[in-house]
Amino acid sequence: MAEEKILRFVLGDQLSRGISSLDGAEVGRDVIFMAEVMAEATSVKHHKKKIAFLFSAMRHFADDLREEGFTVDYLRLDAERNPGDFGSALAEAVERHGVNRVVMTEPSEVRVLEAAESWREELAVNLDILSDRRFLASHEDFVSWATTDSGAQPKSLRMEYFYREMRRRTGYLMKDGEPEGGQWNYDADNRKSLPDSIRPPSRPRFEPDSMTREVMRLVAERFDAHFGDIEPFDYPVTRKDAEAYLDWFVVEALPGFGDWQDAMKQGEPLLFHSHLSTLINCGLLDPRECCEKAEKAYRDGRAPLNAVEGFIRQIIGWREFIRGVYWLKMPDYADSNVLDATRPLPGFFWTGKTEMNCLAQAISETRANAYAHHIQRLMIIGNFCLIAGIDPKEVQEWFLIVYSDAYDWVEMPNVVGMALFADGGFVASKPYAASGSYINKMSDYCGSCRFEVKQKSGEKACPFNYLYWNFLSENEDVLRKNQRMGLVMGSLRKMKQNRLDEVRSDSERFFANSEMQGWGRTESA
Repeated sequence: MAEEKILRFVLGDQLSRGISSLDGAEVGRDVIFMAEVMAEATSVKHHKKKIAFLFSAMRHFADDLREEGFTVDYLRLDAERNPGDFGSALAEAVERHGVNRVVMTEPSEVRVLEAAESWREELAVNLDILSDRRFLASHEDFVSWATTDSGAQPKSLRMEYFYREMRRRTGYLMKDGEPEGGQWNYDADNRKSLPDSIRPPSRPRFEPDSMTREVMRLVAERFDAHFGDIEPFDYPVTRKDAEAYLDWFVVEALPGFGDWQDAMKQGEPLLFHSHLSTLINCGLLDPRECCEKAEKAYRDGRAPLNAVEGFIRQIIGWREFIRGVYWLKMPDYADSNVLDATRPLPGFFWTGKTEMNCLAQAISETRANAYAHHIQRLMIIGNFCLIAGIDPKEVQEWFLIVYSDAYDWVEMPNVVGMALFADGGFVASKPYAASGSYINKMSDYCGSCRFEVKQKSGEKACPFNYLYWNFLSENEDVLRKNQRMGLVMGSLRKMKQNRLDEVRSDSERFFANSEMQGWGRTESA
């Protein structure tokens, strides 16, 4: 009987040596197949820097596998024989190598998984789709946690309770069965504004090598119409450099991350943030090693508890929770729009050219870096889209286009559930809506803005101030049912009619101005 020959198909966000599709791979027998295809690069007009990062990281990963002795069939985007989509490329690879079986790890997105399921019927060999062990909670784990004994789903889920279960399961920051320090969550200690005397640490740069430069030229040529800047490019694209970046963060930035993780400062897009989500989501870093190194820093007295707990919470709490919600609620979740938000995305979301300085900063940094930290995303960009009533579909697509760490599974629930409250409270207990005072407290953006953050009405008033109250007024029927909104909705009901008329008039003027003209969902240049 002939020995079974296996084609092991590795996707671009599965760049982990320990990925399940590589379990039992044998040098000299199996073929590892990887492919850059136009259909994936243009499923939306992804940021140029994201495409360059993934293609370069994929090529470096393929070289690492070759150094181990594996046969790697790597299909480049510009290869003459590239058919342009995963299914066709895989079928041609199966025929080319004469394999008996194809093995792959489950795709992270519903869209790609549905395509993979169709390949079972199209391929002339067996296709095994294995679970993705890089996540700490399996699909079954999350469903078990999220449903009642009768199998029913509750009307809402809260990350905090899931996070506590994950702490117990992993043992991270636990002592004798109780949370380290006596409490589960130190979020209240993580909301300080950044003093002028504090300077963020200098970050290491990872200069592009010849392989990355080749990819950058390809992206500049093939994806010129896509959003974003490709230069400068200093992402870690190898496992070795990703590990070095993690080590740098734990030593240099993690100690300050706790106090100032919610702070924003003009000209400082990274501050004390890890900037590791892109590396974790594509597989160059494992979430467990990130948590373990951070916890060790706390145990060794090199980082405070509020910093380490906040970092670990983002990974085993929020990241795992969001992934669980995605698979639990799809495919209908993508269409959620409880607040009936229908306004188009403004044109300045593609250019960064707006007189609102906070948005200009966050969007321009996104355009330059394919990155903005979580408070910029939630409380500047997301907050604006929420109180301006922007169509959730358009916001989802924008987030998926612009961020290097964005995949459907992580982007969609964050936008639908957290930023826009479009799911009616399944993920967030209340809308994360705020006026200009919050932005002024947590940043220095307002000092360089042409609008006056302390002015409530009129042409010079910060638009966040009147849009906030207009949002509450427009959605009063829905929001008054939310217990956590009782105080602010009470203030709305007590608002004098002339003040409410000012809010509506200012908002109507704002929505009619040239900055708010939408360009449509397909525009990204």
